[in-house]
Amino acid sequence: MRKEEELLVALRKVIRAVDLRSKQLSKDVGLTGPQLLVLQNIQEHPGVMVREIAESINLSPATITNILDRIEARELVTRIRSTTDKRKVGVYLTEKGEASLENAPRPLQEHFVERFNNMKDWEQSQMVATMQRIASMMDAENIDASPFLEVGSLRDR
Repeated sequence: MRKEEELLVALRKVIRAVDLRSKQLSKDVGLTGPQLLVLQNIQEHPGVMVREIAESINLSPATITNILDRIEARELVTRIRSTTDKRKVGVYLTEKGEASLENAPRPLQEHFVERFNNMKDWEQSQMVATMQRIASMMDAENIDASPFLEVGSLRDR
């Protein structure tokens, strides 16, 4: 097999692993990866604002708003306007949202992060540079992406 074919096979395996895990997450708890990431962020910071969630998980505020609309419709979160500053709207988990997080499986990236952190610093830097180069070669450097291993549309569900 040629080197570019070996690389494409390796990329396909990564994509496939992420896809299988994403489908399992959706089947187990009915959430997409980005929805789970947003819920976890809200759990860690009750009353967090949309802009803060977006900054924390590296997605645009518009994408976060879309995700919040979907999970609010499912009664997993609630948005409450500040009584002292009407411009501020905090996001909170509902009891149903808390229950969803209790039943959520461990995200795929946690396993990856553990292994990555066990690598030497130079190996980590080399991997980051290589993946950034691959993203650039695929014209993907400006794509909105969170540090969550999930495939599919962020607007699904």
